[in-house]
Amino acid sequence: NTLESYRRDLLRLQRYLLSHRLSIGAFVPPHTIRSFLATLKHEALAASSIARLLSAMRGWYRFLVREHLVETSPLRDMTAAHRPVRLPKTLTHQEITALLELPARGRAEDQRDRVMLELLYAAGLRVSELVGLSLSQIDVNLGCVRVVGKGAKERVVPIGQTAVKMLVDYVEHVRPVLLKGRSSRVLFISRRGRGLTRQAFWKLLLQRARRAGISKSISPHMLRHSFATHLLEGGADLRVVQSLLGHADIATTQIYTHVEGSRLRHVHRRYFPRQRGRRRPGVETSTKRK
Repeated sequence: NTLESYRRDLLRLQRYLLSHRLSIGAFVPPHTIRSFLATLKHEALAASSIARLLSAMRGWYRFLVREHLVETSPLRDMTAAHRPVRLPKTLTHQEITALLELPARGRAEDQRDRVMLELLYAAGLRVSELVGLSLSQIDVNLGCVRVVGKGAKERVVPIGQTAVKMLVDYVEHVRPVLLKGRSSRVLFISRRGRGLTRQAFWKLLLQRARRAGISKSISPHMLRHSFATHLLEGGADLRVVQSLLGHADIATTQIYTHVEGSRLRHVHRRYFPRQRGRRRPGVETSTKRK
């Protein structure tokens, strides 16, 4: 997802530079980059999208400097704008239960989909990691999955007994129905014997969410967010969650502490007896004049 987004961002920069008769592979005056960024703000592009685009441009011009194609980066003296913290969207425990325990229909695809959702949440996977899993990455004896994440970094994540049982049943009984005598290294496959795309999984997630009675907007990454948030709610150590998610920087993981903190504040506001305007049982809010 990130690489594809960076590619689109650089194509956007390239189109802008071409309109000014400049090349993306050569030196660009800093004022041109500032004008480009101003154009994005004028188009009301989200602050997070502009920040990602800046990151893509910095990486691109670092590459050009390293290859001696330009002397300096036009972004060298530009500071990144402060972005407000955007809390991850999550599913409640009740919504997760409704989604994962939705009964599978008779079709092999529906049984496969239920296993995929269970594993996505159980291991806190990115959707690209899920659809890219091979049989060799699953160890049902140890109850874990070996994940190849961003930057080709590997991590081993436990998945729990429920996911293990469902995986064993899927591999032994459901997957052969989908394969129809063919062979494939990919764990989750379609009727054609090929791996699913991220877009195909997103579509099936939306369908199952509607069947489960979940009306809110939902995405595969929400299950990863929910995995991390629910672990922290249960008392998990932040460093452990960082390792399970495969975050290189713990600052990335700390965003989930903001989610937990916001929920704690909500509970405090609702239930703490000394909140302004909240009446305590058995206590009069005004005194009568004797």
